Amino acid sequence: MISVLKRFSLCLLLIAQNAAAAERKAGDFDYYVLALSWNASWCAAEGDARDAEQCDPKYDFGFLVHGLWPQFENGWPSFCQTTARDPSRRQTAAMADVMGSGGSAWNQWKKHGRCTGLTADAFFELTRDAFAKINRPAILRRVEKPLRISPSVIEEAFLSTNPDLTADGVTITCQDGRIREARICLTRDLKFRQCAPDVRRDCGAKGPIFPPIK
Repeated sequence: MISVLKRFSLCLLLIAQNAAAAERKAGDFDYYVLALSWNASWCAAEGDARDAEQCDPKYDFGFLVHGLWPQFENGWPSFCQTTARDPSRRQTAAMADVMGSGGSAWNQWKKHGRCTGLTADAFFELTRDAFAKINRPAILRRVEKPLRISPSVIEEAFLSTNPDLTADGVTITCQDGRIREARICLTRDLKFRQCAPDVRRDCGAKGPIFPPIK
């Protein structure tokens, strides 16, 4: 009886997974979230231990694109089926200057880019356009030592350098006691817009650290 129940449960799980996959149609989404990762925080938490090339001080990276993510008004698609060809290593490597590495670019295409309904070239071009649209606060690059700082200070810095951006259109995230990302909501044609409630999850940590660029 137990084995029959297990097989039945497995069948139900497979049916649910297949139904979910069928719903993940490329190009079916409402808006974008541009996730900008503070490279020094990522390196301190993960990259330095991996000896990641983007953590080499010679690159002087500040904010990098973690991803350009298609969103629904509630939730988001991922790992969509698409007829678009996957990018070549040359294409992903060419994104290292804004995404840190070709590996990061590949992972973002696989999980999110396929859901845009765009070709790989068009997705990466749009990612560059989104990154270029945002004025990254220059003052943050002048931090010389680790600071314990309110996430609201980082948010205000983005608001002051992007006059059309509103407080409801940006959220600051933390991880491992460090400020990690600024996430900015954009329409499908890259205009600033309000984030849906499931995206507006500001960092709740008390006194997170903002590390300086190496």
